[in-house]
Amino acid sequence: MSKEKKTTMKIVNEHCAGIDVGSRSHYVAIGQTDKDVKEFGVYAQDLTDLCNWLIENMISTVALESTGNYWQNLYVELINSGIEVVLTSGRFTKSMNRKKTDVKDCQWIQKLHSLGLLPSSFLPDELTERLRTLTRHRANQIAQKADASNKMQKFLKLLNFRLDVVVRDVTGLTGLKIIEDICSGILDPNELAKNRHYNCRKSEDEIAKALVSNEREDYIFGLQQEFERHQFYLKQIDQCDQMIAQLLQDINQHSSYGNPKTKPYKRDNKNSIKGIDLNRAAYQYFGGVDLYQIPGVSHSTILSVMSEIGPKGFMKFCTAKHFASWLRLAPNNKISGGKTLSNRIPKGSNRLKIALRNAANAVGNLKESDLGRFFNKMAFKKGRQAAITATARKIAVILWNMVTKKVQYQPRTTYIFLDEKRKQLALIRKKIARFGLDPNELGIFSQERDRKNWELKCINNQ
Repeated sequence: MSKEKKTTMKIVNEHCAGIDVGSRSHYVAIGQTDKDVKEFGVYAQDLTDLCNWLIENMISTVALESTGNYWQNLYVELINSGIEVVLTSGRFTKSMNRKKTDVKDCQWIQKLHSLGLLPSSFLPDELTERLRTLTRHRANQIAQKADASNKMQKFLKLLNFRLDVVVRDVTGLTGLKIIEDICSGILDPNELAKNRHYNCRKSEDEIAKALVSNEREDYIFGLQQEFERHQFYLKQIDQCDQMIAQLLQDINQHSSYGNPKTKPYKRDNKNSIKGIDLNRAAYQYFGGVDLYQIPGVSHSTILSVMSEIGPKGFMKFCTAKHFASWLRLAPNNKISGGKTLSNRIPKGSNRLKIALRNAANAVGNLKESDLGRFFNKMAFKKGRQAAITATARKIAVILWNMVTKKVQYQPRTTYIFLDEKRKQLALIRKKIARFGLDPNELGIFSQERDRKNWELKCINNQ
């Protein structure tokens, strides 16, 4: 009879444990026998007993799955106890052809970890994690505020208030004042139209025509409720902005870096963070690297980079290709027999990937920039969606090189924004005027309205 052959594998982590994380209890395995498995609760004292039991058994490293939010308190307790923790994704711990129980799961995790087969997931440092918590909470509040705004527009239409026709933004200065008067009981169209802001394009008479309602009480009540909810979230966002500004100020208080160049061509919108110069804060946060110089990168992109990965997070990726692959912006090549079977972009996305794709989409609307030309070339070859992904990957590579190598963005050709062009044209006009020449006769105009005024003046002189 032939002897059975056994395949052995080298033990990488000798003193290790595997933990099956649960909502009500955690199963811990320090070996492959039943006596090596023990169940612990989820209370603070239970987590302390778990760590003490691991230390008593001379466990130096632990592996656990990132199951929901149940692992976070356990992870912090293990780190504070001096135990190395490998947090891995559930897709790396799946096993075929075996029964699934909590005991067998923790033993299987311990076995894989002992053989060194479980990769560790990315986790930011503590300061970045605090900033991430506030930033994600702020994003959820903005989404709730937008939902309240949509509900207000719905009730306005049901009341026959066509405010959306005469005002570009219902939650702007004019719109909010009109809605506030409606909620307070003022339904006279002429009185409501007096809230018109001087920048509004429509006249008071036209606004009054759009504010004749059917005065349904149930719709007015619903509008009042949504208006209060909208105002509540505005206050919540302001408080969150103050917390983020204070945290960034505490992080950068010992920074020796100065101020970056101002960028008036990159304007903030109504959802921009208030109470802090994010351009200056990011410049100090990343050690004197000005990420705002990258075309398409806005305040929301910078805030996502600061909160989702941080400067120390870039150092955990040895190359820019690893960073792009972690973001799932690089193709997942499947090759068999020397033939490429598939090279699709992996499914799934995180907040940083979404922010980079939004920046890439903004690049597609720019002109005369290096990234814009690359975007147009890829869009011509494979379509706009593929161009957005390719440009997002290129921005990710630029970010990694700038932060890790401490270099500034260096485009092949400098992109001149519209405001900068107008300033340069104004200087040219002044220089020409010194020679006693009229720049208007040469066709040099700083803005389009200057050209129209000159043409109108010529017509009147004739």
